[in-house]
Amino acid sequence: MECIVEPEREIPISHRVDAVIVGGGPAGFPAAVAAARNGANTLLVEQYGFLGGMATAGLVNPFMSFHAGEEQIIQGIFQELRERLEALGGGSGCGDPRSFNAEVFKIAAEQMCLEAGVKLLYHTVFVDSHVTGDRIDGIIVENKSGRTAIMAQVVVDATGDADVAARAGVPVEIGRPEDGATQPMTLFFYVADVDTEKMDKYFYDHPEDRGFLSFVEEATRNGDLQLRRENILLFKLPQKGQIAVNSTRIVGVDGTRAEELTRAEIEGRKQVMMLMRFFRKYLPGFQQSYLLAIAPQVGVRESRRIVGEYVMTAEDVLQGKKFNDVIARGAYGIDIHNPKGKGSTVRYLKPGTSYDIPYRCLVPLEIENLLVAGRPISATHEAHSAIRIMPQCMAIGQAAGTAAALALQSGVPPRKVDIAQLQTALISQGANLGRGR
Repeated sequence: MECIVEPEREIPISHRVDAVIVGGGPAGFPAAVAAARNGANTLLVEQYGFLGGMATAGLVNPFMSFHAGEEQIIQGIFQELRERLEALGGGSGCGDPRSFNAEVFKIAAEQMCLEAGVKLLYHTVFVDSHVTGDRIDGIIVENKSGRTAIMAQVVVDATGDADVAARAGVPVEIGRPEDGATQPMTLFFYVADVDTEKMDKYFYDHPEDRGFLSFVEEATRNGDLQLRRENILLFKLPQKGQIAVNSTRIVGVDGTRAEELTRAEIEGRKQVMMLMRFFRKYLPGFQQSYLLAIAPQVGVRESRRIVGEYVMTAEDVLQGKKFNDVIARGAYGIDIHNPKGKGSTVRYLKPGTSYDIPYRCLVPLEIENLLVAGRPISATHEAHSAIRIMPQCMAIGQAAGTAAALALQSGVPPRKVDIAQLQTALISQGANLGRGR
């Protein structure tokens, strides 16, 4: 690759804070709220002009499972958000999974941050990590004001792609071990004016055809549909007649490369238009429907994962393993969309079973004063497919923000945070870490 030499320059320091959270998505905004509530002077840096990440920019809907049987295992800030969504008219009442209004999510998350005392910095892109020895002590960002440095005693990487960790020199992995292939991406879109009563009646009369399998097969035979998946996945939104569609499938794309993300966005929109034609022609209740919204950002299921003090495995998930340093819990099973095309590998947990997510998975090797929140935590390709859903990312984010604040209070690096103290703080702030704790 041809290169130029950038002149050496001084970078002004725009902020000095206790904790900087990079990324305001489902992991990042709870991390910021938790850090601020626990006494840290907290700055949240976000590339968009709003919070929510995949829940808003990605239009990912609904919140997937947050129960193990009858027990709601993910609570805390996630539960606060759900209650606020309902209060603001952006929830969908009872049920699990539960849909929400993405625009109201932006407002609710922002309110929670501001009420906690979080400083927000929108329209700001992370550029690099500032590392001295084995310690990250700040980040470099760019925005309309130029390039500046933000210095912090603790940094929480909530970018979704471990961008901060990777730039700091943390060991990372991408994709499955045999070939590095990652799960396909999905561009979410919303459809309006759907006759949901007609759709529901079809499913009632044809319970064997969940996912509209017969229509997918017919349209494929007729040349009206070329889709690298077997079924159509739809979720009702809180607004009458509106549906979230999780059915595009974009394979062979690396979420850490801009050129490939560009290709994914273009391919995703092509698939959206193909699906809309298919919906109107074939699906019961969709004859008068129209395209309401396409997500501004393609949904990335998998990119980098850090190598942390513990690497969570598929066995940990499926066996419902418990850890002494639990900071969050999950009940979503292995769910790997085929990196090469059609099909998925799905392995469910036994009913009522949950697994613990240990704090060590948030703590990267080699670099001090850094925590990672959300889907890039330390896990195998298989375990990652279970951990990655939004409710669990929110619980992990709350733990990361709380740990950052406790590290500052105790004068120790996050690696040395007292686990019992962290667990006590999380429980006192609504987290469910399991019976007996």
